[in-house]
Amino acid sequence: MGGFLVTCLPFCVCLVLCCTASSSCSVLSSLPSSCKLRRKFHLNEMYKPGDVVLGGLFEVHFTSVFPDWTFTSQPQQPSCKGFDILGFRNALTMAFAIEEINNNSSLLPNVTLGYTLYDNCATLGIGFSAAFSLVSGEEQFILQENCSGNPPVLGIVGDTFSTFSVAISHVLGLYRMPIVSYFATCSCLTDRQRFPSFFRTIPSDAFQVRAIINILKHFGWTWVGLVVTNDDYGLNIARSFQTGLAQSGAGCLAYLEVLSWGHNPSEIIKIVHVIKASSARVVMVFVHEIQIIELMEEVVQQDVTGLQWIASEAWTTASVLQTPRLMPYLVGTLGIAIRRGELPGLREFLLQIRPDNIYENNIMKQFWEHIFQCRFDPADWAGALCTGHESIKTVEIEVFDLSNLRPEYNVYKAVYALAYALHDMLQCEPGRGPFSGNNCATLQRLEPWQLVHYLQKVNFTTSFGDQVSFDENGDVLPIYDIMNWLWLPDGTIKVQHVGEVKKSAFKGEELTIYEDKIFWNFQSRKPPRSVCSESCPPGTRMARKKGQPVCCFDCIPCSEGRISNTTDSMECTSCPEDFWSSPQRDQCVPKEIEFLSYNEPLGICLTTTSLLGTFICAVVLGIFIYHRDTPMVRANNSELSFLILVSLKLCFLCSLLFIGHPKLWTCQLRHAAFGISFVLCVSCILVKTMVVLAVFKASKPGGGSSLMWFGAVQQRGTVLVLTSIQAAVCTSWLVSSSPGPHKNTQYHNDKIVYECVVGSTVGFAVLLGYIGFLAILSFLLAFLARNLPDNFNEAKLITFSMLIFCAVWVAFVPAYVNSPGKYADAVEVFAILASSFGLLMALFGPKCYIILLRPERNTKKAIMGRGASKL
Repeated sequence: MGGFLVTCLPFCVCLVLCCTASSSCSVLSSLPSSCKLRRKFHLNEMYKPGDVVLGGLFEVHFTSVFPDWTFTSQPQQPSCKGFDILGFRNALTMAFAIEEINNNSSLLPNVTLGYTLYDNCATLGIGFSAAFSLVSGEEQFILQENCSGNPPVLGIVGDTFSTFSVAISHVLGLYRMPIVSYFATCSCLTDRQRFPSFFRTIPSDAFQVRAIINILKHFGWTWVGLVVTNDDYGLNIARSFQTGLAQSGAGCLAYLEVLSWGHNPSEIIKIVHVIKASSARVVMVFVHEIQIIELMEEVVQQDVTGLQWIASEAWTTASVLQTPRLMPYLVGTLGIAIRRGELPGLREFLLQIRPDNIYENNIMKQFWEHIFQCRFDPADWAGALCTGHESIKTVEIEVFDLSNLRPEYNVYKAVYALAYALHDMLQCEPGRGPFSGNNCATLQRLEPWQLVHYLQKVNFTTSFGDQVSFDENGDVLPIYDIMNWLWLPDGTIKVQHVGEVKKSAFKGEELTIYEDKIFWNFQSRKPPRSVCSESCPPGTRMARKKGQPVCCFDCIPCSEGRISNTTDSMECTSCPEDFWSSPQRDQCVPKEIEFLSYNEPLGICLTTTSLLGTFICAVVLGIFIYHRDTPMVRANNSELSFLILVSLKLCFLCSLLFIGHPKLWTCQLRHAAFGISFVLCVSCILVKTMVVLAVFKASKPGGGSSLMWFGAVQQRGTVLVLTSIQAAVCTSWLVSSSPGPHKNTQYHNDKIVYECVVGSTVGFAVLLGYIGFLAILSFLLAFLARNLPDNFNEAKLITFSMLIFCAVWVAFVPAYVNSPGKYADAVEVFAILASSFGLLMALFGPKCYIILLRPERNTKKAIMGRGASKL
């Protein structure tokens, strides 16, 4: 049905116009048996007949001039101006490809392809007219009962511009006419709902945008400017860049400028001023060739240097820009270019063209007139006349420079895609076809929509080695060359290949750049820096500047305990519990472990003091044992004195349990050993004080019975009972709520303080309280006995020792509570050592002095004598 509508479109228009003259369609019986077009478009064309005809739309002229139309004047055709040599070569490439296919016995055997090529004159109205001329034809139609036969063309190669392709495909897509563009890149044409029969052999702008974004990421350019043309091509590019940069996080647009069509000097001056004032050193330009010329002229006028230009495929290889005036500014340009191909035999084909060897050849005649500056029509022309036999080999023109075939290669692939689709369709076996009833399409009743079905499945490899196939949206497997503008020492200009970006069916998108080949137009001969803000190093995080794009930010150092170990980190992460941030805030390091160590100065001092006290106790014990039979030792209850020395030695040694890495057994043993050792010592002192009082009381008349309660057995029993009470307290404490090691992170954020928690505060308080109770009781009893008349009254020494002991432990409590971590252990060790030294010196210092230095006083008479001088 689609083919019928397309074929009969001129007839339907004519029929509707005829029917408007009557209210009834019975007038059809009076109509002639044929219907002619109301007006024929006089288009520039090239034509060659064939069994199947393919259409083509090309820009052979730069522009057109429309005459002024009035209601009274006859419509006149617009005239095309400015012959485009490269556009003409694109058209000839299609003719060459069809000629090559016709000479290929393995592709479309027994089928001859023809072509009808039209010039769109770079004007939408003319291009639209040409497209409808292709699908409807310009021949007279004979009315038949069924409008049978093939349409004029089965597929169209073109159009050049995205805007033209959008307009044409909107209409021709209704009839499923296959259109294969070689130059329309707008990503909007990917929409299969709007353009169901549109295909292209050039990558879409969506891929071009991704390719350039990959290049930006490769060189670290995150702050770039963008200039686009004011049409579908440019505006879709702008939207794609804004979306693509945001999604990929590759960078931001410093500015977006839209360049309108037409000569507008004030607008160009403003755009160049924005480029010059911006801090972005990279400028991407997606405009057409004529627009970039005007833009670069203003760049030269304002002397805007130090920029890295990124060219779109529209002007990457434009030779018109490669002039000595512009090259100081454009040299070093990086650009995306259409894939270059090689077409063997094209040069020979071009050298054989003549104005008279083409059926409809007004385009060829215009080309001939352009290069030889002659005319075939002598009217209004005073110059030389064209004969058609001029030697084209003697003319050096751009059409024969085949070193950089890019759009031509896409034209070539487009023609072959249609040919392979037609070939596959004709290979269909009856009864196994893809259409209704498993039918196949035939050459005699071929419909364009049937060709679309096979075109979607095309898959072939060109002679240049590139695979050609279309995805579900009609886009070809994309590939772009990356080009760099180089100014050679001899003054010539070269656009050299420095990489490629492509997408394959298996590997996805691949970017290859040969950086050693790239010429940079900067003094450093290195890629420029183009960033809004310099990268935030590890140890900092990015903080976006208010009201500015995300690429503009400040670098804020991470706070303590948080790190960032990557460049441009958005957040700082917290370190695990046992780790802390390094000084650079770029990594988590294990927290410093703090405890009262044997290796630190404080630990060494306390350990040394503890061992010194133990040694002194041993020495004193040795002295007392050696002099055990002297009155001084015997008079002071030698057994209790030995027991006190042993307990003091244990007190000194138990302080070592507070030094070193806390472990479960040391935490459990330290307080138990400390509490029992001190109770043993204080119990002995208490018993000794009580014995002193009992002896004094027994020396009085009637007091002898008091000594019976303080015999040796009672003394030992009292010490044992008092010590057993402390042992019971410690046992209950350890069983109910045992002390244990604990990693404390509350004192310091960057340190782990290993300490022993007491487990039960009540148990610790009872332990200290019991020691304090015995010490106070001993102090009170000794204080009462301080004035006894003995020459050597030990009660005075006990009073002084208990005074020291109580003072130390009273001071210990607040100091211990307010000392964090290892300093709490140090305070407790200091209290143990201080009280132990106090007891040792107060109780045994004077005795050792007499035993060792004043032996004449170590006599019973001296000790018991009342008239002797006091010590």
